[in-house]
Amino acid sequence: MNPLVEFCVSNLANGAQDAFEALENDPNIDVLEYGCLSYCTRCSDTLYALVNGEMVEAETPEELTKKIYQFIEDNPLF
Repeated sequence: MNPLVEFCVSNLANGAQDAFEALENDPNIDVLEYGCLSYCTRCSDTLYALVNGEMVEAETPEELTKKIYQFIEDNPLF
């Protein structure tokens, strides 16, 4: 089972698109895009994704990608 990373389409439009594309190219991660993840306040303030149901936030797409990989490494599914 691969880690699941979920993005809000509004957050992608706010700048998380590069992180989404980088993760989408990784065959060991399942990446999904939703119309809304119901974190509107955070969505307007920062870039974020839900990783296995837990929020990971960052200021830049590059930082978000790094933090997501770090979260996955620190929190294995098995």
